[in-house]
Amino acid sequence: SSAARQEGGRQCAVLLCVCHPPFLMKLLNLDLVAEIADFFRRACYRWTKQDSSFRWIPNSTNSAQMEAPVVDDAYRKAIQKARRDLRAFIAENNCAPIMLRLAWHDAGTYDAKTKTGGANGSIRNEYEYSHEANKGLKTALDFCEQIKEKYGNITYADLYQLAGVVAVEITGGPEIDFVPGRKDSFASPEEGRLPDANKGALHLREVFYRMGLSDKDIVALSGGHTLGRAHSERSGFQGPWTQHPLKFDNSYFVEILQGESPGLLQLLTDKCLVEDPVFRNYVVLYAQDEDAFFRDYAESHKKLSELGFMDPSSVASITSRITSKIIVHVVVAVVAMVSLFYFYGVRRRVGFFSSI
Repeated sequence: SSAARQEGGRQCAVLLCVCHPPFLMKLLNLDLVAEIADFFRRACYRWTKQDSSFRWIPNSTNSAQMEAPVVDDAYRKAIQKARRDLRAFIAENNCAPIMLRLAWHDAGTYDAKTKTGGANGSIRNEYEYSHEANKGLKTALDFCEQIKEKYGNITYADLYQLAGVVAVEITGGPEIDFVPGRKDSFASPEEGRLPDANKGALHLREVFYRMGLSDKDIVALSGGHTLGRAHSERSGFQGPWTQHPLKFDNSYFVEILQGESPGLLQLLTDKCLVEDPVFRNYVVLYAQDEDAFFRDYAESHKKLSELGFMDPSSVASITSRITSKIIVHVVVAVVAMVSLFYFYGVRRRVGFFSSI
């Protein structure tokens, strides 16, 4: 009957809502649910086909994304050895500033909405390191290649971020927690995702908010300019930001609070940190309290170095917490489906006998 068909349609709609991944994501507010739900759908299909070879391979929105490394004891040991070699190499070659810039520019392309870019080693692609904002970074890539030759099992994504962490530490900066396991990618984002030194506070917020970072992150990470100098052949600007460009400290904030000084560089992206009232609060704090700067910088740098990357142990933790909820929804879906077919079959039989 028409009523029976309408009721069947309503039950199907409910079933679709329960099974549909976006519904689950909205309910649990976890992006991982979509892949787990897809896992269950594909698993059910293969199990019905008696395919025992099924294993969970997360969906990839980027066909150029490579497999994640297996972070076992051998991989961790390689990371430790590479870290020691990087310390010696960076100290010997006075290349801490460009190594930090390499790490920043690889990670700083991240888009939190599209889940593209980020710390994935794509800056090694000629298309990307040829971007205007990346001029000069081929030197840092070649430096890292010397380490990569010794430790081939380490991903480029991990190596570049490790180099940035070491660059900060050996120049007197804070220790930064480093978690290995980043995937490499061959897909480079379009040009224009990195900050433009000729623009101000609004631009900085657009760039950093796109990455999912905060005002505090903007100011803390800007403190990385305490290392190094600008080169006219790369950026069109010339000179260091501080009196000691190979020492990581809070002098960057002291200098920009004092205003322009002969021989020191201050760009629009530096000046706006003092002019914007929210940014200025952090600038004043960091100029007065180096420990506060080091604490916040270490936190912000870790966030930057993990853009687009999720610690495997975090994935396992999240998965374990939501497994029971996923199972409940799957059970509900199966029960609803069985009930639907059962009642549909009963109605057909009743309709058949009533017509006799």
